[in-house]
Formats: sequence, C-alpha cells, structure tokens
Amino acid sequence: MGLLALRGAITCDEDTKDEIDAKTQLLVKEMMSRNDITHDDLVSIIFTATEDLTATFPATGARALGLGDVPLLCMRELNVRGGMPRCIRVLFHFNTDHSRDELRHVYLGDARTLRDDLPE
Repeated sequence: MGLLALRGAITCDEDTKDEIDAKTQLLVKEMMSRNDITHDDLVSIIFTATEDLTATFPATGARALGLGDVPLLCMRELNVRGGMPRCIRVLFHFNTDHSRDELRHVYLGDARTLRDDLPE
C-alpha cells in the first residue's frame, strides 16, 4: 500500500453555508466513491476556496460526513484574473493499492472545464 494524492474541484451557485457544505460533501463523496477510498484510507485533505466564497469553511461540510478525525485544512485559492469563480478545490492524500494511472480525479459543475484532459 502506498500514499497517493487525488485532485478534485466543484463550483458553487451562491455563497451560502448550505451551498458550500452541500457542494463540498458532493465532491468528497464522489472522489471517495470513484476511487474506492474508505475513511481509514484518508491521511489528510486540503481545501481551497476562491475569494468569493466566504460563508463557511469547506472543511465544515467534510466534518459533517464523519471526517472530523481526518486532518483537514482550508486555504484561500490564488486570485488570478479570469480564474474560475465560486470554486472549491480539493487535494486528498490517501493510502491505496491502486497505481497513479488508475486514479479518477473528479471535477464537477463548471469546474469540469478546468481539466478537459480527464474522462468523465
């Protein structure tokens, strides 16, 4: 078993706690499901949010999924001119028997346009 990293992103329709929690939970669940990741496989999760998302921390939504014992960190995404608005990005660190080329990175909502090189 080795340590790998997995990326994901999702966009929010509005800057509310309910929206940020719901979108974070959707993304985390989908990343875990598509990659056969269990709670015990997780080492840590890093979240970034764009400057226009201020209602809550994405980690709050992840904790509501029972991930409170996994180290979670929220940071501010770089404010790049022309960047994707209302976007939450995620970086999982996890233990797995899968190889790097078997990973399925997950980009949902408008964030799909960030990685047009990935299969759906």
